[in-house]
Amino acid sequence: MTLIRSLFVTLLLLLSVAPSAQASLGDTFRDLGTTLGLNSSQPEFLDPEDAFFYSAEAVDSHTLRADFDIVDEYYLYKDKFEFTIESSEEITIVSAVGSKGKEKDDEFFGLMEVYYGKASFTIKLAHSLEKETPITLIARYQGCADAGLCYPPTNSRIDILLPAGDGSSSGSIAAPTDTAPMLSEQDQLADNLANKSAWLTILTFFGLGLLLAFTPCVFPMIPILSSIIVGQGEQITTRRAFTLSLVYVLAMALTYTIAGVFAGMFGENLQIMLQNAWVLGTFSIVFVLLSLSMFGFYELQLPSAVQSKLSKMSNSQQGGTLAGTAIMGFLSALIVGPCVAPPLAGALIYIGQSGDAVLGGMALFALSMGMGLPLLAIGASAGKLLPHAGNWMNSIKAVFGVMLLAVAIWMLERIIPASVTLALWSILLIGSSIYMGALEPVGIDGTGWKKLWKGVGLTLLIYGSLLLIGAASGAKDPLQPLQGISLAATSSTQQSNKLEFKIIKSVDELQQEIAQAKESGQPVMLDFYADWCISCKEMERYTFSDPQVIAALSGFRLLKADVTANNANDKALLKEFNLIGPPSIIFYDQSGQELRHLRLVGFMDASSFRQHAERIR
Repeated sequence: MTLIRSLFVTLLLLLSVAPSAQASLGDTFRDLGTTLGLNSSQPEFLDPEDAFFYSAEAVDSHTLRADFDIVDEYYLYKDKFEFTIESSEEITIVSAVGSKGKEKDDEFFGLMEVYYGKASFTIKLAHSLEKETPITLIARYQGCADAGLCYPPTNSRIDILLPAGDGSSSGSIAAPTDTAPMLSEQDQLADNLANKSAWLTILTFFGLGLLLAFTPCVFPMIPILSSIIVGQGEQITTRRAFTLSLVYVLAMALTYTIAGVFAGMFGENLQIMLQNAWVLGTFSIVFVLLSLSMFGFYELQLPSAVQSKLSKMSNSQQGGTLAGTAIMGFLSALIVGPCVAPPLAGALIYIGQSGDAVLGGMALFALSMGMGLPLLAIGASAGKLLPHAGNWMNSIKAVFGVMLLAVAIWMLERIIPASVTLALWSILLIGSSIYMGALEPVGIDGTGWKKLWKGVGLTLLIYGSLLLIGAASGAKDPLQPLQGISLAATSSTQQSNKLEFKIIKSVDELQQEIAQAKESGQPVMLDFYADWCISCKEMERYTFSDPQVIAALSGFRLLKADVTANNANDKALLKEFNLIGPPSIIFYDQSGQELRHLRLVGFMDASSFRQHAERIR
């Protein structure tokens, strides 16, 4: 009984303490429960209307301002905003320019520009109304919470009384300077030419050209220039080799500059005009003939009567050689490497918009010299490294003969079937392996070098044989020659994991496809492609075949503008977007609006392309 009485007294004392003490005691027990994991719960998320407060007002009869107040630890995506005027055919939105956001590596969409705290948009209207008009501005937006929730797209409406206008179609108030729209890389470069320091911009273009020197479009120029130097014989000096290289690079740079200025001012790309079967076939034959002379089948030289006349003139042979080198540099720029890249596109956009061929041409020349700098280094070093006598010279000539044959096949790739290309690569590798002694016995006393060359020759022989088998089985990729030999199940699986593009051939077809995609709420990707475009084939082989890229493009309507023929329809399609050639990729959102700042020009690897495509969702 004594124990029960003591417990009862203690309970009365606890009930009689101050309420604040009771609350403190309760908090202590709750904190203890939380520490032990007894009170854990999921975070509570706000409704979109409470997390993102939308307001809007009329600045004048042609300008609206929309503001979003964003709760802490929540954010909005900049490129998900869309504004419409409800049920009004007399008023159209010309532009909606947002304030600058913050870059965020988002777990749902990749690298994005987002708004924290506040977002503001200046919306320009076009109409000819002269009296006050009530309108309803609908904002469509999408945001997330830092805690992990991503909201679906949300629509919010607000009624605004639009002030009376003066009857003009548009207002005169300019958007704030800090609300400039996002630009694509090529547009940024064009803007730099227009607004930044000319010499700094030209230096930038030189650096970009140096980076382009390590692309597949420039690599074929290495054996062409090297074969010119090797063809000079054993008496070539470093100075002579550098002079030949400089003439080649200057001719190439001048050709790029002139062709680029022509394309920018008149919208016609001279390089594209020369990417046809007759031109490419002719110059492939020229490279084959040059390679055969490297193997010693014959010597390319002027007739003896002409040679005797020229020998009387001082430095006539040297001058003739330099002229031939310049011609080869001119042809290499036009035919061998017609690649489109953002720096080239940026310079041409600037020339086309401003008409300033001088500054645009200087940028193109700096770009070309950057591309040619490695060629100068290779040419100058060749004069130092080449042996001056002996059988070594014949071996080196044979190597460059093989490289010239490779250039010829590389050019023919653009106009012949893939299986024929594989067969030609096979013949080249098997023939080279035989020259390297793959089928000859080494012998017990064979040197280490001879054994090494035989091993390399056997490797080329085996791989060349695989290419020949692949060509016979319908394979298309030299890196996967046995791709055509597979079980039916494997083949069907590969087919299902491949992007399917719909070919369009005119602007009207494109508009129809965009309208249908808008009705079904699909984003659109338009890929400009040509058979002679090396970077286009790189995109197909390395980027569009990637499983993550295929997943990122699921739900897109995929269109392909094949401009191989460069006919009137092809030129009209390119002109519609002010493009100079493929590869170029255009994106549209679900409402059928082009996302110009997401345009792509040139090759992009799979990882970067996936992140780029995910920004459209």
